[in-house]
Amino acid sequence: MKQHQTIRSADEPSSVIAKAGFRELLAWAFYDFANSGYTTVVQTTIFSAYFVGVVAGVEQGVTPGLSTLLWSLAIGLANFVVMISGPLLGAIADHRACKKRFLLISSIGCVTATASLAWVGPGDVGLGMVLVTVSAIMFASGENLIAAFLPELVQEENMGRLSGYGWSLGYFGGLLTLGICLAYITWAKQQGLPATHFVPVSLLITACIFALAALPTFIWLRERAIPAVWDRSRSSLHISYTRLVHTFKEAARFRDLFWFLITLGVYQSGVSTVIVLAAIYAQEVMGFDTQALIVLIMVVNVTAAVGAFICGHLQDRIGSVPTLAITLVIWIVAVIVAILAKETLDMWIAGNLIGLAMGASQAVGRALVSKFSPVERTGEFLGLWGLVNRLSAIVGPLSYGLINYWSQGNHRMSLLSTLVFFIVGLALLIKVNESRGKAAANINVAQ
Repeated sequence: MKQHQTIRSADEPSSVIAKAGFRELLAWAFYDFANSGYTTVVQTTIFSAYFVGVVAGVEQGVTPGLSTLLWSLAIGLANFVVMISGPLLGAIADHRACKKRFLLISSIGCVTATASLAWVGPGDVGLGMVLVTVSAIMFASGENLIAAFLPELVQEENMGRLSGYGWSLGYFGGLLTLGICLAYITWAKQQGLPATHFVPVSLLITACIFALAALPTFIWLRERAIPAVWDRSRSSLHISYTRLVHTFKEAARFRDLFWFLITLGVYQSGVSTVIVLAAIYAQEVMGFDTQALIVLIMVVNVTAAVGAFICGHLQDRIGSVPTLAITLVIWIVAVIVAILAKETLDMWIAGNLIGLAMGASQAVGRALVSKFSPVERTGEFLGLWGLVNRLSAIVGPLSYGLINYWSQGNHRMSLLSTLVFFIVGLALLIKVNESRGKAAANINVAQ
């Protein structure tokens, strides 16, 4: 089939892009606010500890090491599924112009699975693993799809700012959800109610906040993509797979995009490790109790929101690559401080640096992939972005866990692997040419 090339000037605003007003931009960013409570409550704090300690606890005949492994397997399986399905799902969404429909399905799936976790009690290990896996798959798929709207809403020079707004709102959403849940948990404990009561209620609270906060997205966000002519002799899956293969064959043309995805995969492995294991490090190495950990996580959410907001503006001023380089330097400093930490104050300093760098690096990464993506193939390319994130979520924590096992529980040595991810990521970033990558995206190649 012939390839038709059209060149769109980077200085020439699209008539489609110009139609996105403030309300719609806010509706897009509010989805980050809506879904962040899921990761904060389910994956990072409340339900993860409940699963290991109660659902698959010692009283259920499960050893502590095995219960942690089962939790890791559930999350790892979800990341693996999304790693494989993300690019194909994005390609289908591009081809049929149905990103919003897929986003609605994934959102309903995550909300439903999260609410269903409320019925997981002591001993319901299999049910808990299935629902956690489903909820994580739906959440991650939704992340890919909402990111794919970004190039349709604003011009390229404003993508970083809008992405930063989204991440900032996301951290505040996670903070709000966690705060409401903790308020209920505190009240429930004062009433003498057990974890089997207040954890399920926390999950229902999380699901409700997700559902309600996502409504503006589905009311005001528009699907601007135009569906391609459908060759009914081939299925959408076959067409999408063909396009995906074609994308990989175009690696030479999109070399900065693919090189950045490799860079992203390396440094994001470090980010994923910190997200999953920072609380464990603070508890096991620095002696933080549960209350101190909760306060630390809430403060980190605030600094992460600040970091995302500041760097969203900064990358539009000085460029995404220089901004990302700054954030990786902050990451390196933060991890070194954590490794050398002796006092509680040291961990607080490291935690706030981590929060600042976390919000910034995630916002910059999403915006840069969007800048390197042709507008008509954003779902496909943001699916690749999701694939890399999911792979990193497997590689990073697994490397930490293996080193921790081989070093007989030496967390400081394990954290060195995380430091290596950030150092190597910074070195790889030097080869990414932002101007060349954006120019390649502006050449529209359609099958």
